[in-house]
Amino acid sequence: MSHGARVIRTGVSSGGPAAPPAAAASSSAGSDAELMDGAYFRSCAGMLKVAQMISLLVGFISVNNSPWTHYSAYSFFQIVTMCDLVMILFFYIIHIFRIYRKLTCVSWPLAEFLHYLIGTILLLIASIVAASKSYNLTGLVAGATFGFLATILCVLSIWSSYKVSCVTQSTSKYH
Repeated sequence: MSHGARVIRTGVSSGGPAAPPAAAASSSAGSDAELMDGAYFRSCAGMLKVAQMISLLVGFISVNNSPWTHYSAYSFFQIVTMCDLVMILFFYIIHIFRIYRKLTCVSWPLAEFLHYLIGTILLLIASIVAASKSYNLTGLVAGATFGFLATILCVLSIWSSYKVSCVTQSTSKYH
């Protein structure tokens, strides 16, 4: 994901004979030719995105299937949870299919960081409003609770994407 230094394989080293061109081409093309990144499914960031999507979906369903007391509060909660869910799914697909390697004109770590920053603030506001207007109706309380859980998971994603995109770039300048 970083746009830093890249390794160029020439096939010739200073200490030995040249590598066969077919072997060098197959080793570098093998990692790029795969359609999906299977390791991202099992990575911390991938599982965190799945947990966020599940908690947002459960929160949305809980609020949707409950009697509403304030239409504007719960419609705002539903809009925020669905928009956040769609954007997290979008970035999940970007990582799974390695689209970030082909579309290098976009700073994907920055885009994901900004999405999480804005989405988390809106989700926190929507969860607070939903919790304050729930009047102890179990479905609405459950929706607000899952909204808060998704907010916590999104804060973890903000922290990890900040750590990856900003801290590693600032330390790589001095090395």
